[in-house]
Amino acid sequence: MKNRKIILSVVAFLLLAGILFSSFSTLFFALKASAENLYTSAVSGCVIEAESGRVLFEKNKDKKVPMASTTKIMTAITAIENCENLDEKFEISPKAVGVEGTSLYLRKGDVYSTRDLLFALMLISGNDASVAIAEHVAGSTSEFVTLMNELAKKIGANNTHFANTHGLDADGHYTTAYDLALITAYALNNDTFREIVSTKNTKITNSNGENRYLKNKNKLLFTLDGCIGVKTGFTNDAGRCLVSAIERNGMRLVCVVLNCGPMFEESATLLNECANRFKKVDITSLYNYNNEVEVLDGREKLAKLYTKEKFFYPLTDKEVESLEIVYTLPKFIEAPLSKDSEVGKIEVFLNKDLLFSEKVYTIEEVKSKTLWQRLKEFAGKW
Repeated sequence: MKNRKIILSVVAFLLLAGILFSSFSTLFFALKASAENLYTSAVSGCVIEAESGRVLFEKNKDKKVPMASTTKIMTAITAIENCENLDEKFEISPKAVGVEGTSLYLRKGDVYSTRDLLFALMLISGNDASVAIAEHVAGSTSEFVTLMNELAKKIGANNTHFANTHGLDADGHYTTAYDLALITAYALNNDTFREIVSTKNTKITNSNGENRYLKNKNKLLFTLDGCIGVKTGFTNDAGRCLVSAIERNGMRLVCVVLNCGPMFEESATLLNECANRFKKVDITSLYNYNNEVEVLDGREKLAKLYTKEKFFYPLTDKEVESLEIVYTLPKFIEAPLSKDSEVGKIEVFLNKDLLFSEKVYTIEEVKSKTLWQRLKEFAGKW
């Protein structure tokens, strides 16, 4: 009886400890996600604001890792930019039949358009579709992969190299979270790409009239406010990978998590937190300077000045308050000067780093005094 009581006490203690540990873990990770530095369990991750390219969050953003089917982001944009007619029908290459992994299950003799196969590529991650697209657009997968790598360099994804079109694990096939965010930001500027990756459900039809119904595997499209795509991925080496994007409050945010178990949940948290913390600010609206300057030897005593640029940048409220704007403007200018003459500059600093710089110009031509004005002045001295 005594032993039984001891056993029951131990069991009760362990159950209570388990409940407390579970509650503590939940609280710990919740605090971590809402703290100054966001959290992800991913091996590497990155959130950028697409227009400015500013990194809003990063974890090992430059670590070279496999990226599974998020590869197809580059496959899709390479195909779109190099295919003259996306709606032209063509017969599927035999090399695209029976490709391992996730598949559209293409058959010999099937006829589809490139556009149809792009939907299959990005919604259900068809590996066979990626090969069919490459063969049609470039003549071979090797030539197409060359185009992918050339585009990566053009975009500035300098720590990326593609070895195939689908993302199956292979030597020399890698990227970084930051590079993949840059590639995605670039691709989302293309209307066709953006339409495809934001599509939740669609139907494609082959030349025999057979319909295939496709549902996007990206769960965030169905659950996250403002989500516009873009691609899931998984292999044994790469783990679970997700590239997602939202448009909210005038910003387009791109999130990459590579080798991340709870990829949907953590991506949603990262995107929501970044959207809440940052706002797109028109830096030029914060200028506060005298837009008139004294003119020496001019017909008018004052000349009006202006700036030409608009510059928007994602900032937190705290960062807006800490911006330092430095005005380098003359105390006077000397006539004559033509319209749009450069007379000064404005520099904007964030944490001592130069964020933005632009020139200051004269709005109108600054003319020298007329002969009559000079005679009047001369007479006045006597």
